[in-house]
Amino acid sequence: MPDLERNKETVMAFYDLAFNQSRPREAMERYAGATYIQHNPGVEDGKAGFIAYFEEMDRRFPGKRVHFKRVLAEGNFVVLHCLQEWPGDSDWIGIDIFRLDDAGKVVEHWDVLQVAPETSANDNGMV
Repeated sequence: MPDLERNKETVMAFYDLAFNQSRPREAMERYAGATYIQHNPGVEDGKAGFIAYFEEMDRRFPGKRVHFKRVLAEGNFVVLHCLQEWPGDSDWIGIDIFRLDDAGKVVEHWDVLQVAPETSANDNGMV
């Protein structure tokens, strides 16, 4: 049976290291499994694609931050509900889904992203 708390901690540490600390290569080395499958069409598949994407984003958007608002786990999946801040660009609201292998290593990623709206028909907020 998967260790849900371990999986949540692993995914948050992985994404924090890659996104907030701008160390995607180290994130892959420490937290990823033997393979890494990417479903975001703007990022190349595999570990090298992930590293290249985050290295480029760090050059273009120094000071970028991701804030975890909710973290859910079921089986070998962890879902992050996030606010992404991109200095000089829009803030984004994201749902990131990660799959971990049985050893608790990150092996697959999906995401759904949208620009944080300036106005809303309600006062509930997106995060």
